[in-house]
Amino acid sequence: MNFVETMKQTAKDLQRRLVLPEGTEPRMVRAARQLVDESLAAEVVLLGSQDAVSKVAKEEDVDLTGVTVLDPAGSDRRQAYADEYQELRKKKGMSAEEAFEQIVEPLKWGAMMVRMKDADAMVAGAENSTGNVLLAAFQIIKTAPGTKFASSCFVMRMNDPKWGVDGHMIFSDCATIPDPTAEQLAEITVAAAQSCRTFLKVEPQVAMLSFSTKGSAKDESVDKVLDALAQVKEREPKLSVDGELQLDAAVVESVGSKKAPGSTVAGNANTLIFPDLNAGNIGYKLVQRFAGADAYGPFLQGFAKPVSDLSRGCSVEDIVTTSAVTLCQGSEGA
Repeated sequence: MNFVETMKQTAKDLQRRLVLPEGTEPRMVRAARQLVDESLAAEVVLLGSQDAVSKVAKEEDVDLTGVTVLDPAGSDRRQAYADEYQELRKKKGMSAEEAFEQIVEPLKWGAMMVRMKDADAMVAGAENSTGNVLLAAFQIIKTAPGTKFASSCFVMRMNDPKWGVDGHMIFSDCATIPDPTAEQLAEITVAAAQSCRTFLKVEPQVAMLSFSTKGSAKDESVDKVLDALAQVKEREPKLSVDGELQLDAAVVESVGSKKAPGSTVAGNANTLIFPDLNAGNIGYKLVQRFAGADAYGPFLQGFAKPVSDLSRGCSVEDIVTTSAVTLCQGSEGA
């Protein structure tokens, strides 16, 4: 099975609960129908009033049977959610009244459903900006224990199976942190390694990329990669990770053996860590366009619970695929 098929089968096996906050967005309504029809979740929740969601469903010729429609304003969970939200924001001066009013905002409500274990994952972004989705996630879901920063990864599927895991590789971070510090780069690396386990079902071989390999060049950016590598090894001593490595040394065995002799990662990497967002964004798009690779993502990583952000230009199939992938995150402990 390819990546999408594997994620859909895993989601089907896990049978988790998904909340889609943008419940009156036509693509979301159609995606909810498909998610239910494909049995990818135990429950699919669209947020919005029954009348508003039903109106969109009628216009889209979508049958809502099996889809849960939830109106936050009339929910018996509103006070409990408001109390939890105020507790989270009390240091910012939020009053009980403000929390009660604000918590019914769809992104906040969806994030709180995940936090309070009334849903297992949230997917949004079809009509909200990335900033708004991330803000709700940061304020309510929070980052995972021991993690300060959230980042992202792409799953790249190449036509040639010799790369990575049958042609699949993790690229990170290509969408979130523009110029990561060494600490942030270390967290990106640890999170991407976990994404490799979740998405590719193998132990990661992580290459921290640079324009230098093992001291072939000197620069502050190289020092940052080395500093990050040291932090990663301290945090995850059993992780197979190496750097700094040029791209060819990371993925081509003959080059890796010459430039980084003795490295178990060089020439065998399945997870690539880019030194900054310029390199990451350009890198994944070069592979996507020149090599005809499929780029799945970006998928958020580093949050305490699964949450994903969509492009506002996403298709229904994009929503379904992202939902399946998000429902699989954290499956190692399931």
